[in-house]
Amino acid sequence: MLRHPVTTRFAPSPSGPLHVGHLLAALSARRLADRHGGRCVLRIEDIDARAQDPHWVELMHEDLDWLGLHFDGETMVQSRRMPLYAATLHELHRRGLLYPCFCTRGDIRAQLRDMGRAPHATLGYLYPGTCKKLPPDLVAERLAAGLPHCWRLDMERVQDLIGCPTWHDLRRGTQRCVPTLYGDVVLGRKDFPASYHLAVVIDDAAQGVNLVTRGRDLFDATHIHRAIQGVLGLPVPLYDHHMLLCDNEGKRLAKRDGARSIASLREAGMTPAGLLDSLARALENGGIWRI
Repeated sequence: MLRHPVTTRFAPSPSGPLHVGHLLAALSARRLADRHGGRCVLRIEDIDARAQDPHWVELMHEDLDWLGLHFDGETMVQSRRMPLYAATLHELHRRGLLYPCFCTRGDIRAQLRDMGRAPHATLGYLYPGTCKKLPPDLVAERLAAGLPHCWRLDMERVQDLIGCPTWHDLRRGTQRCVPTLYGDVVLGRKDFPASYHLAVVIDDAAQGVNLVTRGRDLFDATHIHRAIQGVLGLPVPLYDHHMLLCDNEGKRLAKRDGARSIASLREAGMTPAGLLDSLARALENGGIWRI
């Protein structure tokens, strides 16, 4: 099933210090690549303004050097690729696959309450398609007035074009993507030409990534990415959605848990070998991480 040569990637968003969850993702990608004689590339996902602080980028590189983690080829930096994302967004608009949405998050929550619909558990609020039904003259009027808006991908049209294609997860087997399942996702905003969903699909293809390793919290998002790959005619990688690290109560370790950052553990005297050993024990213990 694996395609050779294997190319994996580590793609952190440096909006704060790297934590042990990042380490699990980096190690999973690096070790899979090494096991199959392949490559592991590095991508800095900094399209969010919060991830463009040079301090966090510098600290990220310090952490990776301290851990002895190395990557192959040039590092890709998303903030340098905005023109490419904008051009892709323009092409999707030209094909009639995007529409402007003027709803705020508060608007959407209110609409869903009125409809008696609950938000999706992992991908946020399912957009009910309100702005897709607006008359063209009203849309033109709002755009001309400069009203804040985002651009949503019309998943009904996408499904008409590509049907329900498959993708393969190494842990869960073959999956069928139903583009309409998660609603019309945001691909860009008026002043920001890329969402995570758009950028990650374009960049995986550009870096030749054919095996995406990432946490299982992103499993549902892969259905969206498969739909975007289909409509853009991009290669479809294999996926490996690994476990997430948790504390003793089963709570997922996240970036907000500052005491578990790589930098804080380093400053507390932990060695790279000690940290890697604790991670190995966590994996043997169902993802429960203890120091």
